[in-house]
Amino acid sequence: MSLFSGWRAALRIARRDAMRAKGRSALVVAMIALPVLGVTAADVTYRSATPTRAEELTAVMGAADAQYTDPGLGRVPIQQVPDQSAWRSGDEAAGPRQGEERKPVDVPATFPKGSRFLTERSVPASVTTAHGITNTEITELRTADRMLRGRIELVDGAFPHGKGEIAVTEAFLKSSGLHIGSRLTVRGPDLAYTVTGSVELPDALGKQTLYADPGAVIAPWKAAADRDDRILPPNPNRTEWLVQGPKGAGVTWPDVLAANEKGVLVLSRRLVLDPPPDSEIPLASQMSGRDDGGLVMSTAVITVVAMTVLEIVLLAGPAFAVGARRSRRQLGLVGACGGDRSQVRAVVLAGGVVLGGAGTVLGVLLGLGLTLVFRPLIEGYTGNRFGGLTLHPAELLAIALLGLVTGVLAALVPAVMAGRQSILESLTGRRGTRRSSRVLPVLGSLTLAGGVAIAVYGGVSGETPLVAGGSVIAELGVLACIPVIIGFLGRLGRRLPLTPRMALRDAARNRGRTAPAVAAVMAAVAGTVAVATYASSAMAEQDYDYSPVLTKGTSALVAEDPSAARKLPGARAAVERNMPVSGGRSDVGRVWAGSDCYVYYQEENGCGTLELVKPTGKGHTCPLKGRGAKELAARLSAEEHKRLTNSPACMDEYMSLTSFGTDTNKIVTGDASLLSAYVKLDDPAAAKALKAGTPVLLNPAYAKNGEVTLKAVHTYNPRDKKNLALHPGKARTTTDRLKVYVAPAKYTATPGIRMIMPQPTAERLGLHTQIHASVYTTTRPPTEAEKQATSAAIDQAGGSAHVITENGSSSREDAILLILALFAGVVTLGAAAITTGLAKADAEADLTTLAAVGAAPGVRRSLSGFQCVVVALTGVLLGTAAGIVPAVALRLLDLRDAMGQMRLQPLNSAYTPIVLPWLTIGLLAVVVPVLAGLLAAGLTRSRLTLSRRAG
Repeated sequence: MSLFSGWRAALRIARRDAMRAKGRSALVVAMIALPVLGVTAADVTYRSATPTRAEELTAVMGAADAQYTDPGLGRVPIQQVPDQSAWRSGDEAAGPRQGEERKPVDVPATFPKGSRFLTERSVPASVTTAHGITNTEITELRTADRMLRGRIELVDGAFPHGKGEIAVTEAFLKSSGLHIGSRLTVRGPDLAYTVTGSVELPDALGKQTLYADPGAVIAPWKAAADRDDRILPPNPNRTEWLVQGPKGAGVTWPDVLAANEKGVLVLSRRLVLDPPPDSEIPLASQMSGRDDGGLVMSTAVITVVAMTVLEIVLLAGPAFAVGARRSRRQLGLVGACGGDRSQVRAVVLAGGVVLGGAGTVLGVLLGLGLTLVFRPLIEGYTGNRFGGLTLHPAELLAIALLGLVTGVLAALVPAVMAGRQSILESLTGRRGTRRSSRVLPVLGSLTLAGGVAIAVYGGVSGETPLVAGGSVIAELGVLACIPVIIGFLGRLGRRLPLTPRMALRDAARNRGRTAPAVAAVMAAVAGTVAVATYASSAMAEQDYDYSPVLTKGTSALVAEDPSAARKLPGARAAVERNMPVSGGRSDVGRVWAGSDCYVYYQEENGCGTLELVKPTGKGHTCPLKGRGAKELAARLSAEEHKRLTNSPACMDEYMSLTSFGTDTNKIVTGDASLLSAYVKLDDPAAAKALKAGTPVLLNPAYAKNGEVTLKAVHTYNPRDKKNLALHPGKARTTTDRLKVYVAPAKYTATPGIRMIMPQPTAERLGLHTQIHASVYTTTRPPTEAEKQATSAAIDQAGGSAHVITENGSSSREDAILLILALFAGVVTLGAAAITTGLAKADAEADLTTLAAVGAAPGVRRSLSGFQCVVVALTGVLLGTAAGIVPAVALRLLDLRDAMGQMRLQPLNSAYTPIVLPWLTIGLLAVVVPVLAGLLAAGLTRSRLTLSRRAG
């Protein structure tokens, strides 16, 4: 028999066997199709969502040939590379001459002769909405022009035409509550416009901006400002020109060089797609090399492919093994009829070809279909439209071959085992007895220990490849130990009830079926736990490094300037009416000496100053500043550094942010309500001190023997006529020692406040005060609609105050952790269900025996449920342990980098905690196994139809 005819017979037998055992065949096809589906969908989505260079240019300039930009250097020659990624001014070495007035550039004069162009100008503006008022950007651009197709697309309505019309993006329409036909007003000049249509930017779907025709906004705004001094003139952010060169010519390199000579930057489509030789580019010799991310991308691709192969082999392999055992009589007949071992193996391998091919085709087709179905959701998540559904036939063919080859690999071990089985055992149905390997667990333990050591060493030494390699080696070591672990679990069931004892013993007796499924669960859970642990640890680090602008659960109403402070009563009513505030308010006052630098910020030499003088010595001077700071930082552990940077002596050295308009000295006036509502200091002694005129100091490092030193320079600006009349004479400096109430050190980090001074005390010291903010406690973060409504109400009250809120650090990663947990849960449920189905197919004779000896009908259900729980729980626990290894190694790598930064800047935080995602682990370790067991028990028939003995 020829090789071809032998394989043809094997394929025919495999196809007929697959059709006879439809359930088992569908299971194998699903196991091969699912990973192929995922890889296909990921490949098509990545290729479609990643814009080509031509698509990137279309997103920038639409159908134009080039984008011209004035960098603001005047007529100074510049040099650039074709893609505008690098440029410099031609006289950069000499630098601009002081006092030289740079002449503006006539940019349109640099366009190629015969060109057509559009002018684009953008200006920040405050506009009315359905909810109130919001800040946004308005762009003057003729959006109806065909040159902009591909950059700005009309979604609904019509493009604006004329000076009273405007178009808005879909994101702005949703946020503002407006609709097509609504009227909005540009505040300041009070220009009204009608919303004629909604548009979208294919590369920035979430951007909120408005579009009007040239001359519709900026020119009338400027005219209104010229007529009324109270209206601030428009301040355009940028001006650009989109140019369409002479027909068929585009914008050439000589055109770019000519524009560069006059100080204009040019981004030409033709030159980016087909750049000139380096010999023609003056800046080519100074171009930085490209950042080669090929190694990282190749590593990621190899990892994904390896995980896909491993997942298929681990899950589909046991199915082929069970299939081979179920077909052992047929395989025995092949041998009895003269077939040799290679032909028996070929029959089993042919099953891998048949089922692998079916799974591959199904997976590729479903991957393409799901990408099409979920394309709108993917585009909304990524924030940009696909340029088109991009298919790479070579990559899809490689994915299909991967699925086919992996199906064959999954059948390889069962084929070898079937080839070794004697004909007598096959025909009589005896399985024989195989002893477990004693060498494999020893090698696995050594591999596990070596992998952990390599990963930890990689994290400590900063070698990322060692971290990845060590983690993989450690996981392989755990895989090698799984059969022994399962055998040990079988011994734990001696004192358990019947069904869990049978489930454990069945898992231990059939390790060839149970171990791969446990390993598949472990692989999925390990990756999830690794990413979740790293993400939760990074979140804890971000929370630690986050500098709040207000204390938690508070909002502040802040006056824009001293004149607006007098209009705070109306603004307070607006906040209390529209914001989710609770309880009363607390008013905050500014304190200053001499003329107010808040007003005369352009003439600081004529302003007074006020500061708390920090004493020197231990407990007052931060040891992380000055001589010996770097040496000290090098000796500190991350936790010691954390405690030191959080100490009162060092807190203000790196957390000097001000809040709600406070000055850099962070001295405010207030009463006891400020202590309870904002500082969260419920101390009757502190409230009593304020009432008695004693300041409350929140940072103990500024106090010595219960007193602080307050230094004030009383200088009055010549423009400050009122204060000059009240305080004639020369500038003077005063230094006062004040007895203070020192709050506990934990209140040192209160945002924006270092010391609260009673207003009578400030006036007694010759200082000036003014209430300029009010602090509120909020029940929840305000919505965008509530913020817009509050801004509108404040504007109607005639105030120019604004509201700031404290929402805490971002917790977006919580969604990522939930998605990871769901992914691992689905894989765990799938692997457990597969193993349970295989166990039922493989142990049909045992179940028949149970029914024959009088076992209750519910035993079958509970046995299936406990079999599922055994696989799921064992895989989750092992996966959790394996996943912690790479996470810890990566955090050690982060710690090494943080310690290096700390040695350069001793005040930099080196806090890199390792935080386990207990919610994710709990979901996987408790909820998923229980759910798997309940589903398996619920979907299993309790009654069994006894089969009649053949023969």
